[in-house]
Amino acid sequence: MRTAVTMFRNQYDSDVTVWSPQGRLHQVEYAMEAVKLGSATVGLKNKTHAILIALKRASSELSAHQKKVIPIDDHLGISIAGLTADARILSRYMRTECLNHRYSHDAPLPITRLISNLGNKMQVCTQRYDRRPYGVGLLVCGYDDQGPHIYQTCPSANYFDCKAMAIGSRSQSARTYLEKNLDKFIESSLDELVKHGLRALRDTLPNEVELNTKNVSIGVVGKGTEFTIFDEEETGRYLSSIVGEEKRGGSGSGGDTEPPPTARLVLKPEDEPEPQPAVAMETE
Repeated sequence: MRTAVTMFRNQYDSDVTVWSPQGRLHQVEYAMEAVKLGSATVGLKNKTHAILIALKRASSELSAHQKKVIPIDDHLGISIAGLTADARILSRYMRTECLNHRYSHDAPLPITRLISNLGNKMQVCTQRYDRRPYGVGLLVCGYDDQGPHIYQTCPSANYFDCKAMAIGSRSQSARTYLEKNLDKFIESSLDELVKHGLRALRDTLPNEVELNTKNVSIGVVGKGTEFTIFDEEETGRYLSSIVGEEKRGGSGSGGDTEPPPTARLVLKPEDEPEPQPAVAMETE
């Protein structure tokens, strides 16, 4: 009898419902690693507006850049890092919730309630053996009667109300920039807020890559402003305002560029030359 060759790194990661002796759910941790492999996205807010800025990738020179900022309703939108297909499912769910609430109450759905419902939906996939966790992280920006909001969601079904946040590949450099300048955001104008977001996103890039109108997407919502995704002309105006400024995060090699050995996914050859047979999935 031939011995079967297993692809698992340990005996506790074959099912999302199996606990390890250390109290960990390895499948959930693997899904969270997928978020770190997606291209970076940044969210921040001031007193009146919340913005999302995302780095778009193209799978090849022959294809267009993938959409990273997705409108949900007039008062909110999301940006994604991780599996685009999973993000489409979640964005469709969020749109349905917003439409149902608007139909029933003739008012926009409060951001906090939507995020709570979304967290409940994502949590089910961490507790049932016939499901897998969503391999995508979201930054949700919105505006309601409580003011502007930035929320982060994780495949573990945790969600966080943030003043500013960055997720995705090399996002540690962007978070470092956001932490250093956090006190400036609340009093910033919308133009200055967008510039801060672009500077933070630029710090996640390798030295040989630059931001341009093709690989950057900017979404804005706020008081008196419905959720809007800027066109290339408007994006180019903001990019030209930070041209010549030095990168503040070095080469953008943050602490999460290298996944821990217990939860490693297949990376692109230029990012990680070693073969990774453990978990194969395609990310943003």
